[in-house]
Amino acid sequence: MEYSYIVNMLTKYMRFSSFFLRFLLVFYLISLNVLTAHAFTGTYGVNYGRMADNLPPPGSVVTLLKAAKIKNIRIYDADHEVLTAFKGSGIEIEVGLGNGFLKDISVAEDRAMDWIKENVQPFLPGTSIRGIAVGNEILGGTNMELWEVLLPAVKNVYNALDRLDLTKVVQVSSPHSEAVFANSFPPSSCTFRDDVLPFMKPLLQFFSQIGSPFYINAYPFLAYKSDPEHIDINYSLFQPNEGIDDAKTKLHYDNMFEAQVDAAYAALEKVGFEKTEVIVSETGWASKGDEDEAGATVKNAMTYNKNLRQRLLKKKGTPYRPKMVAKAYVFALFNENLKPGPTSERNFGLFKADGSIAYDIGFTGLVPSSATSSLLSFKGIGLSNSLVFTIAALLPLILTL
Repeated sequence: MEYSYIVNMLTKYMRFSSFFLRFLLVFYLISLNVLTAHAFTGTYGVNYGRMADNLPPPGSVVTLLKAAKIKNIRIYDADHEVLTAFKGSGIEIEVGLGNGFLKDISVAEDRAMDWIKENVQPFLPGTSIRGIAVGNEILGGTNMELWEVLLPAVKNVYNALDRLDLTKVVQVSSPHSEAVFANSFPPSSCTFRDDVLPFMKPLLQFFSQIGSPFYINAYPFLAYKSDPEHIDINYSLFQPNEGIDDAKTKLHYDNMFEAQVDAAYAALEKVGFEKTEVIVSETGWASKGDEDEAGATVKNAMTYNKNLRQRLLKKKGTPYRPKMVAKAYVFALFNENLKPGPTSERNFGLFKADGSIAYDIGFTGLVPSSATSSLLSFKGIGLSNSLVFTIAALLPLILTL
């Protein structure tokens, strides 16, 4: 009797201990995931560029983004007015550490610390800063000095965040252009350029250690513009087409966007980083261009961005990485009238400078396209820009009451 009681109690204890150990293991694994910073928690985001002198104030941009249900944005600096305006909005932001800062930041960790204490830490946690993009399109560019300082700058930024206990909140990354690749067609053949690889591989190694993705700026528009005679416009726009077949992987692609993403996955796999996630940091289509900029029309821009949005909202992977959900930031939120270069550079916006939609892909503008006169009358009675845009945004709701 006594013996069976002891055995019974030991059995119950062992069962409890086994359950408790399993519980601790699950909790630990969940904690690891939670404690890894993720700059992009959705699938659809937008780049909020501000190279213009006629844009709505940041507070009105918050109103616009909320109405459009856009929860992820990237900015190319750490502008304090913008970061203050986004406080309490819940919109997640990746800020940019511009190329001009890299040499200085690469010298010492304390310089990265100073930048973070000035431009990131004071705005947390009210403003949801979730990432820092260190530089933009450095590798593959023409400034070799920046190639050399990129990794030291990245490490200093990360180590400074670590000292402030912010690595669980703020992710560190660095976006690249397609220029880092030697070739990208078909997708499985994609490789990094030989001259880029000595700089890219240690950068990828570090990002792999800290759990950062590979960011690529992928533009089917630019590919089509460079060779309109041989690239099917429908393949570039997610429209019905014959597509392409990759002979090596036996995979079929019916749109260029997925082919560009999978090309990046193939290049990463070849250098030992097959588990690294690819996120598109910029993609878009110009609604206007110069005579030699094929495809830059309002119709094509609307088609590309509408189909891209629908594709991303499905939360599906790509042919080569079906379990890795495709994610992208669209370029850009607004047309930017001060951007240099060809006409297309100033016409990538989903919205015009007055806050109205550039074309209809399902968003509501701050100013209805037919309500410009109403906006002008609001301004005429002396209301602030922020209030003007807020009232204009509410007009469609008021009219339905």
